[in-house]
Amino acid sequence: MNKQIIITAAIYGMLAVITGAFGAHALKSRLEAGQLEVWHTAVQYQFYHVFALLFLSTLNPLNNNYLAWSYYLFTFGIILFSGSLYLLAARNVLGWNWIKFLGPVTPLGGLFFILGWITLALGVLKKP
Repeated sequence: MNKQIIITAAIYGMLAVITGAFGAHALKSRLEAGQLEVWHTAVQYQFYHVFALLFLSTLNPLNNNYLAWSYYLFTFGIILFSGSLYLLAARNVLGWNWIKFLGPVTPLGGLFFILGWITLALGVLKKP
């Protein structure tokens, strides 16, 4: 599973660099200041949790259900939190105003992040 975690972190890290550069260069002139800030928040939280995944990979989650859950919660938290923010920030550029329904998805992703940190702490406490 460590290899899977590192690969997941590498893919999400690469995507964070791409989306960060895309926001800073291609979208800077197309998004309003508030939308650009939302985009930046998505990139920032994605990077935070890439580093959390990399740290998690050093703890051998194969032998610890809490640590395995932490991996899944961080992974899906990135999709829900950052993914929804990317779409919400760019909805006007995409012409997808109907995508406003994703607003409640963002806090769900945040909840996954919180639960991921809790399960990480529990996993370390339970680690032999």
